[in-house]
Amino acid sequence: MKSPTLTCEKCLLDFQDALEQLKLSVQSGKSKQMDAKAEAQLVRSFELTHELALKVITEFFRQQKHQVTFSGSRDITVEAFNEDLIDDGKGWMDMIILRIKYNPIYPESVHNELVSRILKDFVSLFENFNRKMTARLEN
Repeated sequence: MKSPTLTCEKCLLDFQDALEQLKLSVQSGKSKQMDAKAEAQLVRSFELTHELALKVITEFFRQQKHQVTFSGSRDITVEAFNEDLIDDGKGWMDMIILRIKYNPIYPESVHNELVSRILKDFVSLFENFNRKMTARLEN
């Protein structure tokens, strides 16, 4: 990888570490019935991974001298989709919406949907993002 992207590289490494932890949580969750503590850990791991992905995107744009200002995760995600850093804009928006909805005071159905989507969909979105970002930084 090129040296000018050192800050973005560091963010990407942090993201990759979080993604590996999330994948371990997912493997554990798929191999046995998850209790409330394991589900809470899965959600925390997912939230950290998502935050770090957004940080990678933000740093990437900053280093590219991208002139768009972002007011939140939705703006960052839309721009990342437009720049082909992510390939499933709807899936990433679903991620954001479920994170917004997720709160211990909301109905259990939101919690269950978030856990289900993490196990079934969101890890692969992160893996695709990792692949695309790694390729971008190597060029």
